[in-house]
Amino acid sequence: MALLHHYVYSLSLSLSLPRAAVSARAFTFTFSSRSIVSAASATTTSSPPAAVSSPARKTPLADSRVLLGMSEQELQQLAIDFGQQSYRGKQLHHLLYKRKVKEIEEFTHLPQVFRNELQEAGWKVGRSPVHQKVTATDGTIKLLLKLEDNRLVETVGIPVDDGKGSVRLTACVSSQVGCPLRCTFCATGKGGFYRNLQSHEIVEQVLAIEDLFKLRVTNVVFMGMGEPMLNLKAVIDAHRCLNKDIEIGQRMMTISTVGVPNTLKRLASYKLQSTLAVSLHAPNQKLREKIVPSAKAYPLEALLKDCRDYFVETSRRVSFEYTLLAGVNDSVDHAIELAELLQKWGRGHHVNLIPFNPIEGSEYQRPYRKAMRAFAATLEARKVTTSIRQTRGLDASAACGQLRNEFQKMPLATDTEIQIEQPEAVALAC
Repeated sequence: MALLHHYVYSLSLSLSLPRAAVSARAFTFTFSSRSIVSAASATTTSSPPAAVSSPARKTPLADSRVLLGMSEQELQQLAIDFGQQSYRGKQLHHLLYKRKVKEIEEFTHLPQVFRNELQEAGWKVGRSPVHQKVTATDGTIKLLLKLEDNRLVETVGIPVDDGKGSVRLTACVSSQVGCPLRCTFCATGKGGFYRNLQSHEIVEQVLAIEDLFKLRVTNVVFMGMGEPMLNLKAVIDAHRCLNKDIEIGQRMMTISTVGVPNTLKRLASYKLQSTLAVSLHAPNQKLREKIVPSAKAYPLEALLKDCRDYFVETSRRVSFEYTLLAGVNDSVDHAIELAELLQKWGRGHHVNLIPFNPIEGSEYQRPYRKAMRAFAATLEARKVTTSIRQTRGLDASAACGQLRNEFQKMPLATDTEIQIEQPEAVALAC
């Protein structure tokens, strides 16, 4: 992503912090739009569709004996199943989400016999160690968490002082280890794609940010590594936990996507109050395919129709992300075309402009401020609400995936490349 990528460090001055685009991916998945749909509903226990011509990726089965992510009611039932009174489940809930205890042996409020039985039965908290931390001069911090299978995943904490003595702390979380899409301006895909994250591996990113800053996370954006719509079940489960158990308001969360066929309707069915951010990056299909190759499987007209249907179903305005690339998509003519496109499909849109965050080896350049201001002014003159995201963390391996690539040198594509043979196959890249 859904999924971010270099601009995860770009920060909107508004409460809406959509991820500017899905993560870039240097790894090629070949499949049709129908196979995208099946991937979107798959969890880490899923297998690729039948016709697989290369070795299946080494994805661990989802571990059901993880406490993190469980609701208070589920924890109460777990306590009862172990012969304990239900209030022990409430204590577990407090230890997990308020005190953020990382190991069962540290649950000193619980009887030793209960702790021993949990461990003997194979239960664990589900927290991962911090492998690396990088701090930018503006206070933005990027973390690499080392997962149980030794894969690395990024998460970012973005603090903003409101000038009134309080700090808004945004956690930018990843939904996949790498990303199977290959947006041409994004760094994540250069490290390849390995697997979907389990729901607790998404939740723990928020807790890691809270541990680091010693503050409550106020906002969560699903804009880190990966495309959220390709791991929707885990994203929805994590969203529930963040809202109900960690008590972050739904309207303080944003789910971003570059667009995966047939997933917006499914997302709408959950009736979330969170913001949907759709990464466009181009005002027409031809240019969008060059920047976001996965657009070949999901034409712009179809995507915008689904966005309109999403608004009708949820009454929630869709935010559009647009990464400005110098000399590619940042002219006034592009802005005029974008305004006309959005007006064709409805009113009340918001466009979040993201100046390109340079990454090593990229041919793209960051536009001049004059060009950015002219682009924004052109949209505003045509009654399209627009904001330019404030860039954060430029000195902290800011592009999504860059820090991970530095520490996990072995490309993942060698052990994860899958050819899914479907009619009318297209090469997905983003």
